[in-house]
Amino acid sequence: MAFFLETLIGGLMAGMLYSLVALGFVLIYKASGVFNFAQGAMVLFAALAMARFAEWIPKWTGIDNPIMANLAAFVIAGAIMFVVAWLIEKLVLRHLVNQEGATLLMATLGITYFMEGLGQTLFGSDIYKIDVGMPKDPVFLLESLFQGGILVNKEDVIAAAIAAGLVALLSVFFQKTSTGRALRAVADDHQAAQSIGIPLNRIWVIVWCVAGVVALVAGMIWGSKLGVQFSLTTVALRALPVVILGGLTSVPGAIIGGLIIGVGEKLSEVYLGPFVGGGIEIWFAYVLALVFLLFRPQGLFGEKIIDRV
Repeated sequence: MAFFLETLIGGLMAGMLYSLVALGFVLIYKASGVFNFAQGAMVLFAALAMARFAEWIPKWTGIDNPIMANLAAFVIAGAIMFVVAWLIEKLVLRHLVNQEGATLLMATLGITYFMEGLGQTLFGSDIYKIDVGMPKDPVFLLESLFQGGILVNKEDVIAAAIAAGLVALLSVFFQKTSTGRALRAVADDHQAAQSIGIPLNRIWVIVWCVAGVVALVAGMIWGSKLGVQFSLTTVALRALPVVILGGLTSVPGAIIGGLIIGVGEKLSEVYLGPFVGGGIEIWFAYVLALVFLLFRPQGLFGEKIIDRV
């Protein structure tokens, strides 16, 4: 039982991080109808900016406190992502209003390759470290209930708590603020939102800025766990099945979909892997997403396309 709980908790932790990346897809799609293939590049770009500024700031300012250096790097990286979001809306999306979905998709692919190249030019192409002080040693829980306790990685727990806190903050933002309500109105009907005076361009900038902050937090966490390297863009590919499972238009769906896939990957690898030679964790999420595309293409909580027309 203890081993099962360890696997379950590990899956929940991984699933929360998948959900964090998937949120970027959902937020932008809800507000603008754009499937943002550049989300992975945004995660990489944000992580590179934070990693490099955390390294440069002590050299430039003489600050020896790593907490202050990381905090300053986070703020600077966040400001950079805001500028990136504003430029994407002003230079690209504003000129593609009411275009076909394929055109918008190709535009985000172009943004992906541009950001990857720009990131390499500005920040370099080595593997960089983000050290925000998260403990990496494991801890044993519930030793009184299970012999030997349940082994949990502290870093995973803290990362999942940060992700959950960001999700809760976004939920409050969407439900309680006037800007959040405007975003929801735009998500429901662009033309109706415009008719009551909601400026679409400003809303799209805000959404891309929020997605940029989400990308920064995701990049910080994944960079702390894996190091900041260009393979970090593949994290977005891990989030695609989450979006398909939860639904492209549902923020709660992104969370629940991430948890389901995280737990499913871990449990299937541990309990089914030995019978099929292992490797289930690599393809499990994509097979599950394919099943949903065949039988419920809108996902668990998404809306049918016909309902949005």
